[in-house]
Amino acid sequence: MTAVRWIAADWPAPAGVVAGTTLRQGGVSRDRYASLNLAAHVGDDESSVGTNRRRFMAACGLPAEPKWLRQVHGTNAVRSEDFDGSEAADAIVAKTPGQVCAILTADCLPVVIAAEDGKEIAAAHAGWRGLCDGILESTIMALETPPPGLIAWFGPAISQRNFEVGHEVRNRFLARDRTAAGYFRANERGRWQADLYGLARLRLRGAGLDRTYGGGHCTFAEADAFFSYRRDGECGRIATFIFRARD
Repeated sequence: MTAVRWIAADWPAPAGVVAGTTLRQGGVSRDRYASLNLAAHVGDDESSVGTNRRRFMAACGLPAEPKWLRQVHGTNAVRSEDFDGSEAADAIVAKTPGQVCAILTADCLPVVIAAEDGKEIAAAHAGWRGLCDGILESTIMALETPPPGLIAWFGPAISQRNFEVGHEVRNRFLARDRTAAGYFRANERGRWQADLYGLARLRLRGAGLDRTYGGGHCTFAEADAFFSYRRDGECGRIATFIFRARD
């Protein structure tokens, strides 16, 4: 049996805070979902997803199962302690040790945030729509720690080289901040290559969070490691997670 593998966040994590992203190996799902698909909403066999989630929790040392979100590319951020699964959300924050915040992705940008003192954590799903509309700002607003006291890590997402978008996407970002133009590069097809990592740094800086880490992977290019909707269409999802160990 192939072991579950994951990437530990490369950031100066506060004491007791653990964060990272799963790779696609080590599960039991097949075909397009091979093998560690952690999403229950993409058409995979339910029992396979359940097995994959149990393996994920054991391999990454999670103290509890994540409260899985119904992600809709929106801007709603919920508090883990109060969340019952009834509302759609694209970010989750927690203060209680042992609560696990997690996001599922297959090209969109997963962002985890922690307070310097480790007392608050968050995970956000930042596809281009949510990023443009303010999901990162909503996540910061849901935290009690002022932005200068926060740090962020970017999990694997699609790189600028492989993320082609149309004029409408670029125009939506520029309507909010003209400096976003620096994160779009024209291509030979008359469209644009968008830098999700750069756009996220821009939005976080605008919200007062200056210390960001990660951003060195491409889900599209690294087919052996990650699922990619842009590359494969129907596919599984990796998980990016963060938790504060129980005292």
